[in-house]
Amino acid sequence: MKKLLFLILITSSLVSCMKNRPIDQAMETIHTDDIKKYVQTLGSDSFLGRKPFTRGEERTLSYLEQEFRRIGLQPVQGSYYQDVPMVEVSVQPDDQMHFQTPAGPWHLKYKDDFVAFSRRLTPSIQLEETELVFAGYGIVAPEYNWNDYQDIDVTGKTVVVLVNDPGYGTGSGDFFNGHAMTYYGRWTYKYEEAARQGARGVIIVHETGPAGYPWNVVLNGAVIPKLYLKPDNGYMSRCSAEGWITHQAAEKLFQRCGYELNKLKEQARQSGFRAMELNGTLSLGMKSNHHFADSRNIMGYLPGNERKDEVIIYSAHWDHLGVDPSLDGDSIYNGAVDNGTSLAWMLEIAEAFANLEKKPKRSVMFFAPTAEEQGLLGSKHYGENPRFPLHKTVANINNDLMLPYGRYKDVMVTGYGQSKLDALLEQVAARHDRYIFPDPNPHTGMYYRSDHFSFARVGVPALFARGNCDSREHGREWAAEKEQFWLENRYHDPSDEYEPHAWDLSGIRDDARLFFEVGYELADGDDFPQWNPGSEFKRIRERMMEEHKQEL
Repeated sequence: MKKLLFLILITSSLVSCMKNRPIDQAMETIHTDDIKKYVQTLGSDSFLGRKPFTRGEERTLSYLEQEFRRIGLQPVQGSYYQDVPMVEVSVQPDDQMHFQTPAGPWHLKYKDDFVAFSRRLTPSIQLEETELVFAGYGIVAPEYNWNDYQDIDVTGKTVVVLVNDPGYGTGSGDFFNGHAMTYYGRWTYKYEEAARQGARGVIIVHETGPAGYPWNVVLNGAVIPKLYLKPDNGYMSRCSAEGWITHQAAEKLFQRCGYELNKLKEQARQSGFRAMELNGTLSLGMKSNHHFADSRNIMGYLPGNERKDEVIIYSAHWDHLGVDPSLDGDSIYNGAVDNGTSLAWMLEIAEAFANLEKKPKRSVMFFAPTAEEQGLLGSKHYGENPRFPLHKTVANINNDLMLPYGRYKDVMVTGYGQSKLDALLEQVAARHDRYIFPDPNPHTGMYYRSDHFSFARVGVPALFARGNCDSREHGREWAAEKEQFWLENRYHDPSDEYEPHAWDLSGIRDDARLFFEVGYELADGDDFPQWNPGSEFKRIRERMMEEHKQEL
């Protein structure tokens, strides 16, 4: 009996100590009411869609700086801001894209059938009867022994390529990365590779499944002015025209050229595929204007109490798509979910760290980059011009598109298996009565579509995870339906607004508490998490760390 009483006392004492940990007291400062306040403010019309180069940027950064100061975050190297030199390019294509085919002349209609743009900083772009080439997936990947451009010269021609990569839909992880998209499947890569091959134009055939989003997302992103990092050569090394066509339009085009698209798609997934001339030409004109300006990243940090030069970085982009006066009715892209919810998540975590009585050993930085919507430009600039040395940057924890539909049992990990951060997350998740759920839609390539990728590509282990797939109250099917509804009806649309009667922010509160603890474990620890074997980023990190050792 005495032993039993002793064990009960010890257990009660341990539970009491756990409940009274400083981290738990700080965690309790994370509230749904605060998250609601942030989202309502950042997603309001007064912020004008938070687009870089606009009054919306000025208001957003002013508000974030005010909150950073209130929380107690310190400037990094003397400033909360990092200038990001960019260029804004506005392009107006012709109303029609003209083709000469064996079946005679034919055309596609702008917006309905195709979109097009150009990075080139020149007043006009003209493609005159450029020869058409079908280049499969438009991929050159030596590690997979794959070259869609082998034995063909596409210099001065327009290549037509498929979205995603050959592994999509195969179910085999031994072929590319199976159903999970590799970077070779991203539209950004396809444009880059076509330019390296000397093509004059490049067109991607859109399909909702392998792209991961419907045509209206492509359209909304194409018709607004685009932002790029300031170039040295006016982007004259890029293709003159980059664009998309609908799958239906592509089927008709290939048919008029004497081919069946679906058969060619199957051939393009075979290792012996070779690009082919389509016996047709494309003509298109575009007018373009541009101006240079600096946008800004904003960041603040809490210094560690032992190793201030080692840092954990939380990130959530501040920008969205601005205002489109050509739209009837609501013309403001408020971006309440994309990315107001994640900014609220990050600010609440910052406040929790600020409320710790004893700060962790390492520094913790909170980073809101600009121009994520335009190709991760702000975070890419930071990765190339870091405020903390990359070899001292322990990890990045990023979030984006946190859905406001209540609490979740799961923690969905995008890019699951990439790094040792997954194991740490699993341990902490268990303490929060949650389980790890690998991204069920890896074919969409989300690991390459948010700001954590800018850290990963320079070698810093990066984590992108949130509750998403298993509603505590309604289950998985309901959660999947809510996500699909949001993607089809709200994503990159003016209707992405705060909805007081439809939203439940308790899941974002749970995620903020969970990732506060994950960050604290890293910040108060000594380890540097590593990339897992097989990750494309492992060699980059190892080379970086080895070079630093040689410098010492």
